[in-house]
Amino acid sequence: MISQTFRVCVLAGLLAIFAVGRYQASAQENPLARITPVGEIETVKTGFAFTEGPAWDPRGSLYFSDIPNATIHRLSEGDKLSTFTDDSKHTNGIMVAADGRMLACQMDGQVVAYDVQSGQAKVLAGTYQGKRFNAPNDLVIDKEGGIYFTDPLFRAPQPLPQGVQAVYYIPADGETQRVTDDLAAPNGIGLSPDGKRLYVIPSQQAEMLVYDVTAPGQLSGGRTFCRLTQPPGMDGTGGDGMTVDVQGNVYITTRLGVEIFSPQGNQLGLVEFPEQPANVTFGGAEGTTLYVTARTGLYRVAMPIAGLKPN
Repeated sequence: MISQTFRVCVLAGLLAIFAVGRYQASAQENPLARITPVGEIETVKTGFAFTEGPAWDPRGSLYFSDIPNATIHRLSEGDKLSTFTDDSKHTNGIMVAADGRMLACQMDGQVVAYDVQSGQAKVLAGTYQGKRFNAPNDLVIDKEGGIYFTDPLFRAPQPLPQGVQAVYYIPADGETQRVTDDLAAPNGIGLSPDGKRLYVIPSQQAEMLVYDVTAPGQLSGGRTFCRLTQPPGMDGTGGDGMTVDVQGNVYITTRLGVEIFSPQGNQLGLVEFPEQPANVTFGGAEGTTLYVTARTGLYRVAMPIAGLKPN
């Protein structure tokens, strides 16, 4: 006989498929269609000091960091948790590149590439003009294999080693270059699906930024992309991490949750979590599971659109 549990699972799967199809049809008719989860928010793991940097590995694992404990965790099949490294040098942002390398921003002053098999790290950038970086925070890879990363003030020595808070670019073959002026704590960062726009998420202002990418490591036209919804009685609060889906919608972690914006900067939704989110990524077999690191926990929820895969 077919068990009741099996029937419930099949029904839940059919409902999720129906919800995704319904959203896609609605989005074709109305580009400003709201984006909402197609499942319940799940608490995956809790009990950490401060979680950050969720990164999906297509081989079936999720990596994320616990900054104060200088640890990178690996979540594998069956939600089995293991330690990738307990000497992460306060790693924040992580991304698994298409070539299998795990790229990471170590807040102790450098950007590295980990070999996921051995756990060995190779420094990609540690200084600029002879001085260490402030505290590299988050990163994104372009189609040429170059890396954009943010370098704000969080956990940085004072006075700031670089003197400014900015975005940098590590070419696939060449010297690191600074690509923005001084910003108000540049934090999350991402690229549009076509790679022609770079999003920068400041933490000390409500206005999120976008730049035109004219060539690898060359930006122009810096301007406001959107303004985050502000908590009651507050103003000037910014974002933290971000990710992008295959349709180019931008998901930004804020004090209120994960706020979703269209490529034109229109607000399309807000997903709330039990704790204030720090960072966000897509993962899972279909790429539609939204993983969120939020203070002491790791959470996930099914969404109607798949995330953009890293280069």
